[in-house]
This record gives sequence, structure tokens and C-alpha cells, in this order.
Amino acid sequence: MRLLPFTASLLLAVPLAAAEPGMVFIPGGEFARGRMHKLPDDGLPWFPVLLMDDRPVKSIRIDPFYLDTHEVTNARYAEFIKATRRKAPYNWPKGQLPEGKKNHPVAAIDWHDASAYCAWAGKRLPTEAEWERAARGLAEGAKYPWGDRNATKNDACYDTLQGPCEVGKYRHNYFGLYDIAGNLWEWTRDWYAKDYYAGSPQANPQGPATGKYKVIRGGSWADLSKYLTTAHRNWARPLERSPNIGVRCAKSFGDR
Repeated sequence: MRLLPFTASLLLAVPLAAAEPGMVFIPGGEFARGRMHKLPDDGLPWFPVLLMDDRPVKSIRIDPFYLDTHEVTNARYAEFIKATRRKAPYNWPKGQLPEGKKNHPVAAIDWHDASAYCAWAGKRLPTEAEWERAARGLAEGAKYPWGDRNATKNDACYDTLQGPCEVGKYRHNYFGLYDIAGNLWEWTRDWYAKDYYAGSPQANPQGPATGKYKVIRGGSWADLSKYLTTAHRNWARPLERSPNIGVRCAKSFGDR
């Protein structure tokens, strides 16, 4: 693991640019996208056809942007439903915000719901590349948002039967993002393709033009720690509404 060679002026710009309420500024620049840590199956004869969608590791560049500090909460999503009359998540009793859960992340929303919410809030879904950049912080090659050490129950909400935790319960990563690992998988804008990394653009990759699945990132409350890594890729059908999937919105730098 090494720290990315950002200039002092760029680092000093971070607090000045962090002017979006409820969002943090993610500086642009180059970073190495993809899995650098080893897996138990590395080197096995059948491994080249398995679990290689996070390879090859490739240096890419992205523009600066903003990302929500927390996953979108039930309370905030309830405001969206009231304003747009969009259907409530199926796991809300009688379509009403679950009692005592206003600060928990909204789940069971499909990709279209997530995209519509972000647009209503004046934002958008992050690209997969943006999401990974934000999760990694400035540490290049780190396995988890907090570094290379193994996850503990003090780091994230994962491997539990109790459902997602209230947002912001665990400490934030370098950029000030909470629950970027665990709690809920998060929708991204990109279509999924297992071989996308090999031929993706070097600057601001947007994902394949078409596909059957959308990329989700970060792991969830129901997953083991191996799914919480900064490089792990997962996918879901755009119409899937899962109690394990939620959303965190992005905004391009300079957009108002």
C-alpha cells in the first residue's frame, strides 16, 4: 500500500471545495483501480475463469466530484416519495416509513428508483470508478477503506442477521465517508461486464454502453468481510429490489 502522489495544493483544496451540504469533495487524479491483494484461490488451474472481473489493475484518472457522506436514509427517501408520489419500498409497512428507522439507510429500491432519487436531489449515481476512488481514499492498494488489516465488527455493519445499521455508526474513511463498506450494497451508474477493466478508457471510465446488470459496490449487512473490500465488484438486475441494496448519490464538481 502506498499514498498517491497528490500535490499539496490539491490536498489544501479539499476543505475549500467541500461546500455541498451532506457531501464530501473527492479530489480528481490518477489511482490504481482493481484488486492488488491475493485471494486463497490465486494460482489454482481453474482460477483464470473465476473472480477475475477486478483485474487487471490499471491506472485510471477521474475528475473531481462530490459524494454523499452517508447512504440515503429512510427519512430522506420518504421526502422523495411525498414529493414525487413514487412507490415506497416493499418492506415499508403499509407504505409508511418504518418506526424507529428514519436514520437507517433506505433499501429495497431498484436502480431506477435510486437514479430517480438522485436526480430529484439534484445529483446523480456515481460511476463505478468514482465509487472505488472514493472508497480507497489516498491509500493505493489498500484492501479495505481503513487499510489492509482484517475487518472487525468495529469497522462496519456486516455478517449479521439484524439488517442494516443506522448510518454513521462506524468511523468514516479518509475522505469522511461513512458505511462505504458494509451496511448496504450501493447502486452505481455503470452496466456490468466481467472483462471491462481490460479495455476501459484511461480517463473517467463510464462502464459498458449496454448490459443486463448494474454494478453494485461495498458489501452489505448480510455479507462476509471478503465482500467489503474496495476492489470487489458485484452486480444486480436494474429492477431488483433487495433488502441488501441502497444508494449514495454523487455530483460533478462545479455543478450547482
